[in-house]
Amino acid sequence: MTQLDALLDDLRAESAELDGLVAGLDAAGLATATPAVGWTIAHQLSHLAWTDRWSLLAATDPEGFGAAVQREFATGFDALEEGAAEGVGEDPAKLLDRWRDGRERLAAALAAVPADVRLPWFGPPMKAPSMATARLMETWAHGQDVADALGVVREPGDRLRNVAHLGVRTMGFALALHGLPADRPIRVELVAPSGEAWSWGPEQAPDRVSGPALDFCLLVTQRRHPDDLALTAVGPTAQAWLPIAQTFAGPPGAGRAPRG
Repeated sequence: MTQLDALLDDLRAESAELDGLVAGLDAAGLATATPAVGWTIAHQLSHLAWTDRWSLLAATDPEGFGAAVQREFATGFDALEEGAAEGVGEDPAKLLDRWRDGRERLAAALAAVPADVRLPWFGPPMKAPSMATARLMETWAHGQDVADALGVVREPGDRLRNVAHLGVRTMGFALALHGLPADRPIRVELVAPSGEAWSWGPEQAPDRVSGPALDFCLLVTQRRHPDDLALTAVGPTAQAWLPIAQTFAGPPGAGRAPRG
């Protein structure tokens, strides 16, 4: 099994877990508010379907993707909100079918992308495994919002390593987005749900982040405020990074208020 095959399997499993939460919801259930301000469960699913649609375009028609970005994002990121709003009031079966069909078409398209090809995106171009990782991260993050809205506590698993990896890889992007230097290496040491130790970065780096992998993933996807998480940051770069960490392309997110 290739790295891409394994990532696509994880993406399908993550999507199936979220599907299990929403499959039985009626229109009133889909209208349940989530922790994302102004977004219902329908917004969350529609946003995933919208992003899968853009990802599919990037994988199958890179030139068309570039032209569509210039056309639809010329005045800002309104298209993102419009994509999420497509699902509001949509027939539940139609919304779910749209999301399911799009994610399967995307998985098939990514599986066919040559290993050396970089796909265009709203951030830096990426190869198919990185695109699959990004889709898994977003599915997990929006799934967290849905779970929180429904009062469900999800059991974390080792698929979180993909989310954590992306969180580490986007450190430089997050710092640069805020005009901060990213010239000091950071050692990230996390405890996986299984108890395994995960790590990134030079072992002797003076700047360090440590804690539970779940907490780190909640932070870098901006699903929890740092004050609500058991993460430790040592060193100026690590301490500057954690409050602004983001795994997604585009402008800085507003983050979440402390639950406290």
